[in-house]
Amino acid sequence: MLSCAWGSILRGRTEHVRPLSGPRKRNKKNTMKIETLPLSSTPAARPKRRYAPAIGVAILVLAGAGGYAFTHRDATAPAKPVAQAAAKAEKEPVHELSRRDVAVIEARPLAVTLPLNGSLSPLSQATVKSKVSGVILATSVQEGMDVKAGQVIARLDDAEARARVAQQQAALADAGARLALAKKNMANSAALLKQNYIAQNAFDTMANNVDLAQAAVDSARAQLELARIALADTVIHAPLSGVVSKRHAQAGEKLAPDSPVFTIVDLKHLTLDARVPANDIPRVKVGQDAQFKVDGFDGRSFSGKVARINPATEAGSRAMIVYISVDNPDGLLRAGMYGKGTLTTEKSAAHPLLPLGAVQQEAGRDVVYRVDGGKVVAQPVKLGLKNEDLGLVEALDGVDAGATVMALKLDGVKPGSPVKLPEGLGSKAQATGTETIAAAPHDKKG
Repeated sequence: MLSCAWGSILRGRTEHVRPLSGPRKRNKKNTMKIETLPLSSTPAARPKRRYAPAIGVAILVLAGAGGYAFTHRDATAPAKPVAQAAAKAEKEPVHELSRRDVAVIEARPLAVTLPLNGSLSPLSQATVKSKVSGVILATSVQEGMDVKAGQVIARLDDAEARARVAQQQAALADAGARLALAKKNMANSAALLKQNYIAQNAFDTMANNVDLAQAAVDSARAQLELARIALADTVIHAPLSGVVSKRHAQAGEKLAPDSPVFTIVDLKHLTLDARVPANDIPRVKVGQDAQFKVDGFDGRSFSGKVARINPATEAGSRAMIVYISVDNPDGLLRAGMYGKGTLTTEKSAAHPLLPLGAVQQEAGRDVVYRVDGGKVVAQPVKLGLKNEDLGLVEALDGVDAGATVMALKLDGVKPGSPVKLPEGLGSKAQATGTETIAAAPHDKKG
């Protein structure tokens, strides 16, 4: 290439010089002719080439570069595999994981729950009513006060009731005297009958009078008992232990029979009336545990058990009411409060629990990516009970408690990939690569 360039340059220079050497070989005759030509014909001479030296220099530079590349091509060839290996080593990253990317497996029981909500109502409540008429003399309790079963809560004017008791006592005494007289007459008639002084019909009449007098005594005694009950009803007692929720009458008011006086609720035992969709009712059984929370108690959880299930759905809602019995020994819960919680329909023994995002499908089997020695290992697992709300599933086989697994699928992380666990997890993995990148989460496929 260099010789060809030099040949071109020499030929160019020869062509440029040739016109100057030509006239020297010509004869004198021709020379004379040329000298006698007019001066205007001299521009016909060939013009000088201005760019020939620049072109020559450029050609020399290109030729030198080509020659250098040709002479050094063998020296650079052995360095290519080494550079490729170094580039490949630089491209292999160590995925630095965050705490949300991994999970340390724990073994504990898992439960499947059903959401529920409803209002609390007292298991026992009563509206105390007056059994007799009378004016209220005094009341001893007010709303919000605790009462015991049998405690006096109100008194009515008993003057009329006492008079009725006295009246019935007198009626009973009169009936008793009539009975005594009838018995005496019957005894006399029996003696006369033996002596045949009276007929049998007369004796039977006397015996019938005794029976009538005895009936009158029994009636008078019953009336007296009723009067005494009416007198006792002028004192109103609490029918159950609980809290007074409402007072319907005040002292000085006159009550008619069956008039409401107080309403008492038992807060020691409440019922959560929870509405459950009809399609979830087959999962509900009597005796299942329920957990719920009520606003205003700083997240405190309350518990109960399914006591009854309503056999009919509510019109318009297609839901059925499940009655959950709730013990309230400290009386913190009140009637009418609204509770939200869950009902445990299934519960298993303690097993290692996996995040749902950690389970992946490979070749038709469930696997998790376990971190072992700074590498990702695909570990097949056998799954058990699943809780979609908590995002957990139990592993019956394949992994043990204490193992570290990938909590979700990450881009670029596959079996064999080097990873670096976050500090504090006690990982034995070591960063062996030349580049460390943060792994990006990958959306879980449905």
